[in-house]
Amino acid sequence: MKIFENQKIRVVESNIYTSLFDVLIANKDTLDFLKTIPDETVELVVSSPPYNIGKSYENRQSFKEYLGFQKQVIEECYRVLKSEGNFCWQVGNYVDKGEIFPLDIYYYDVFKFDLGMKLRNRIVWHFGHGLHASKRFSGRYETILWFSKSDDYIFNLDSVRVPSKYPGKRHFKGDKKGQPSGNPKGKNPSDIWEIISNDFESCMWDMPNVKSNHPEKTIHPCQYPIELVERLVLSMTTLNGIILDPFMGVGSALLAALLHDRKAIGVDKETSYINIAKSRIDDLQNGVLKKRELGKPVYKPTGKEKVSQIPKEWEMNIHQEKLL
Repeated sequence: MKIFENQKIRVVESNIYTSLFDVLIANKDTLDFLKTIPDETVELVVSSPPYNIGKSYENRQSFKEYLGFQKQVIEECYRVLKSEGNFCWQVGNYVDKGEIFPLDIYYYDVFKFDLGMKLRNRIVWHFGHGLHASKRFSGRYETILWFSKSDDYIFNLDSVRVPSKYPGKRHFKGDKKGQPSGNPKGKNPSDIWEIISNDFESCMWDMPNVKSNHPEKTIHPCQYPIELVERLVLSMTTLNGIILDPFMGVGSALLAALLHDRKAIGVDKETSYINIAKSRIDDLQNGVLKKRELGKPVYKPTGKEKVSQIPKEWEMNIHQEKLL
């Protein structure tokens, strides 16, 4: 076990669970490590598991074998999840010879019928850019299945409310005439997440996926943005609660936890990704973490801009818009 203390964050590297950490990182097969975590330890399991689509970090399996292994991981995560805990599984599609298999449909049976969990939301994450298809419509969304372990689950809506569209609107008749018609703290952000354009007005959670010049981009081919996890952390955990990502990649979920005073456990068998995650945590401690801020609007070109007026991080987005 290695312990690295730098400023405020206690980073522990260990292939077995230990209780003294701010971040616990395991460079190990996830199923082996999960078996070392005690029952009912974490408040939130959140991950984007490998899609078995032949990426360099995946061993291509039959669809049946893929789901069988994922079921074992989910069962272990369920065991270590507290009774009031939440489980968020962010998935896209498995593709085989051009045929689409929507993974959330297959995962639903595992969560609901095998484990008895309850689906609270099927959140749609929409993003404006991605791979272009030629024999079907280009995919521009993925889903987050949010399951709770019990009916008494953590949900802090006030932590993630967005401003009301008409904050001064009042009831015009009845017993509440003259009183505010909406919650003064803001409205519920709904189950369609579109942060790409004025999220805090439109109620759509559309976060750009991490491609090309996105400020968080690393070598990981399927990296999800930190802000995708931030709302889950804020709404589904408590201060100092533990978040678990069994397929941590380059550590986006760990960073989302640390940014909001939670603890985090991350597992990945790829040493290169572990090293990047540790580097990003170090950047966070030193105040230089590259991150797209939650709710930041995305540049929409008018076609009249000069090259010098276009922010670098938006150049690829503009190029892809022209391709469409």
